[in-house]
Amino acid sequence: MDENDQVRLFAIILESVNEGVFTTDENCRITSFNRAAEQISGFSRDDAIGQFCFDIFRTDLCQTQCALKNTLQDGKPITDMRVTIMTRDGRNIPISVSTSVLRDESNEITGAVEVFRDLSIIEALRRQVSSSHIFEGLVSRNREVQDIFKLIPDVAQSECNVLIQGPSGSGKELLARAIHNLSPRKNRPYIKVNCAALPDTLLESELFGYVKGAFTDARRDKPGRFEMAKGGTILLDEIGDMSMALQAKLLRVVQDGEIQPLGSTKTIYSDARILTSTNRDLKKMVVEEKFREDLFYRLNVITIEVPSLSRRREDIPILVDHFVHRFNLMTGKNIGGVSEEAMSLFMKYDFPGNVRELENIIEHAFVLCKGKTIETEHLPRSIIERRGEVSVRVEGSSPIHQAELDAIVKVLDRHGGNRLKAAEELGLHRTTLWRKLKKYGYR
Repeated sequence: MDENDQVRLFAIILESVNEGVFTTDENCRITSFNRAAEQISGFSRDDAIGQFCFDIFRTDLCQTQCALKNTLQDGKPITDMRVTIMTRDGRNIPISVSTSVLRDESNEITGAVEVFRDLSIIEALRRQVSSSHIFEGLVSRNREVQDIFKLIPDVAQSECNVLIQGPSGSGKELLARAIHNLSPRKNRPYIKVNCAALPDTLLESELFGYVKGAFTDARRDKPGRFEMAKGGTILLDEIGDMSMALQAKLLRVVQDGEIQPLGSTKTIYSDARILTSTNRDLKKMVVEEKFREDLFYRLNVITIEVPSLSRRREDIPILVDHFVHRFNLMTGKNIGGVSEEAMSLFMKYDFPGNVRELENIIEHAFVLCKGKTIETEHLPRSIIERRGEVSVRVEGSSPIHQAELDAIVKVLDRHGGNRLKAAEELGLHRTTLWRKLKKYGYR
């Protein structure tokens, strides 16, 4: 086969592939443009050839991290870099880009080649799958949390007080904000007050405000958070840390909507919907006389219990994907995910800090990871050191039950969480395995 035949065969191959392919000279001017590139970009071959590639593709990274330009500068290929291009008719579509240099017979760089795939269908499918477990920024496919997702729209449309209970870092504040965003008050203020962060005197002035001269440094009137939330929603976070004395003053607001700023004899009426959250057991605190019973029953017209992350381990992989995607957007990196070993460690770790701790771990890994996959070496030392000892713990269980659960979890981990395959290896019927996991609180 002579040289002309080889060129014709190469052209036929380029026109047959489904990926877009184009070549450029050393100045990034396009020298060839195949049929798939025309179909994906909307530009014809005649439009593209002779133009700078950034004038045709107009990606979101053209001016900062252009894959083709970087490859021409350092000679290193780039594989599967995700970018968004603007087509000729103005549509933004995601593509996957791979680049490599072109060299002549003297091994001198004469240009570059870029191969790209349209990811629109893949992204659409991903959104379709994600839509089943993402709700107002909350991510979960756990049955308990899904039930909460179903409840929130109805709760949001009502005006009743809501108590959100759950461990620190489990997403209570996100639920409160979702209730506000879906309520008729969504265009009015949303005010959050952390009741555990301030001593009583400061918290009282923050909540109810004060008038000029109420105390030494009160040089002007200051509205309280209840007044600032007028017509909107106020979240009293960590309500269980509020003193009994302040609870009595809060009760008046909850019952009658009446606020009396410090140093004032006038009464102001609040029109704020009250949401509260806590990581404590308020019912137990009522029994122990550490929380007012009358206030408790006023606040928990609707109670939402948020499970800890250790009770919904099936959410760990999708939360990892969610945070990786978020930090990719924030940092401009293109990390694809975590390694199997890192995910295995996550699935065994008990996450005392819940979802917030997992988010912090991924953010930590993003700082250290220079490649495309987060490895165990990129995780915080406190987790790596526990690599051989972390396990799912069953509170109050016997050593035999704990050992049984540890064995089941190891098999589940080996099969990527696939319960059917795990049951087969363990010699159990899948319903038997499901019952055992339910008994141990593993979800």
